[in-house]
This record gives sequence, C-alpha cells and structure tokens, in this order.
Amino acid sequence: MAERIDYIEFPSGDRSRTSSFFQEAFGWGVTSYGPDYDGIEGAGIGGGVDQASERVAATMAVVRTDDLDDAERRVRAAGGVITRPQFDFPGGRRFHFREPGGNELAVYVDRPE
Repeated sequence: MAERIDYIEFPSGDRSRTSSFFQEAFGWGVTSYGPDYDGIEGAGIGGGVDQASERVAATMAVVRTDDLDDAERRVRAAGGVITRPQFDFPGGRRFHFREPGGNELAVYVDRPE
C-alpha cells in the first residue's frame, strides 16, 4: 500500500462543543474515546477532535502506512523533523513530524489484528 492521507485531527479547547458543532452543522457521527478525544464518522475521511494538553496547535493530516519504521526513515531522509517519537494509541502506533515548510503531520500504522 502506498502512503495516503486517510485521517484528519482537529485540535480543540472544548472537545464536546467542537464535536457537537460538527454533529449539528454537518450531521457527522461522533464516538467518544475518553475525556480528551472524539472520533468523527461520515465526514468523507476519518477524523477526530483532540482536546489533550499535548495536541498540536493546528489541524493535522494523518498519513497511513504499512511500515512505520521505514516511513520514519524516509521522513527524516527527506528533511522532516520528528516532533513526537513513535507512540502507541488505541488504533495502532504513530509518530508526528514537521516537514521543511512548517506543517506538522502524523504517520500511523494499524494495530495488528
């Protein structure tokens, strides 16, 4: 599988209000994954609302890969700077990076079944 953007995260100072807004304005479904994170369904792309203190400051695209270590190697080789080392999350494992133009993105791999 080639890497592709398949998820987007919205930072929020009030997860509940942001999620309610998306539900009311666009009819998107919301699934809570705890006090700091909601998943969004029906938006045309997977997404979430992140209220955690360590969230990024801007909306962040998330890239899916089959090989996280190789993707990290390629990101570094292309001039990307790792901003958050690999970590586990409920859906798998991921890392964050900043590309040379300043945008922060994440790359993840699904948790093995």
